[in-house]
Amino acid sequence: MLPALVHVISSWPRLFTLDPWWLLVALLCEIASFVCAMGLLRLVLRTKSWFAVVTAGLAGNAVTNTLPGGDAVGASVQYRMLAGSGIDTVQAAGGLAVSSIIGVAGLFFLPIFALPVIIGGESVSAGLVHAGELGVIGFVLIVLIGVVFLTTDKTLLVIGRVLQWFLNKMPRHAKGSTELGARLVNERDQVRSDLGKNWWKALLLVAGRIGLDYASLLAVLRATGTRPNPSLVLLAYAATAVLALLPITPGGLGIVEASLSGLLVLAHVPSANAVVATLAFRLGSYWLPTMAGGVCYVLYRRRYGALRQSESAA
Repeated sequence: MLPALVHVISSWPRLFTLDPWWLLVALLCEIASFVCAMGLLRLVLRTKSWFAVVTAGLAGNAVTNTLPGGDAVGASVQYRMLAGSGIDTVQAAGGLAVSSIIGVAGLFFLPIFALPVIIGGESVSAGLVHAGELGVIGFVLIVLIGVVFLTTDKTLLVIGRVLQWFLNKMPRHAKGSTELGARLVNERDQVRSDLGKNWWKALLLVAGRIGLDYASLLAVLRATGTRPNPSLVLLAYAATAVLALLPITPGGLGIVEASLSGLLVLAHVPSANAVVATLAFRLGSYWLPTMAGGVCYVLYRRRYGALRQSESAA
């Protein structure tokens, strides 16, 4: 991964040769994508506060992108910030879990849109075909997991008992947790009820989150002067997004650069253009949000104060 990361970063001088208007389109798509992500989280949290959701979301994302084991640490920071803003702890945990499951399901669903190209007989590399197969299998598994959590109480009750045992063993947990499983079931019922009423909003927001991020990649490719097949680029994008979920490096650093640039070549993008497009895409989707997360944390502390250890207990 390191040689690929260095190769992508070393192409920065070519950024000045890209079409600035298409770069602006890519940046606007990325901003709109993050707005959709925050809107989805706000919906499942059942809160009207944009400030708490956006600052916690971007700060948690910055931690995820910079620290080892960033996914768990970033989720913890985001949870504590939401709790510190006055959102109920179980409500915060449930909302984060639901938004994550919906987002992952959306990523796995993407390759299905490219199936007509594969079935239609167009020349597609074996690597991209395998990416499509992985997406279909992953989507089925995520749906099955979602059905279990949404329709059965026993699983949540068991998880609640396990979490309750761990929380009560923590030295800084001054007050023992009780009935955490029942609280999780109640929160699940509330989320299910709200999503049932607002399912179209959730669908539009998750589609906007992923679709606009993908549109940003298409825009940076156009900025290089390349006009690849959008369906093949979709497969490359989906496979890279799934690989980035693996907690190997913070924020998929190195993994995304290596896989996306290579898969874009398989999607018939010239190698040099694939590398500089990957760099431009990562600037908008990784580096700029990471820097914005630091600013959001400062703004959060000015309004709500420093995070307290007690806020990490459910």
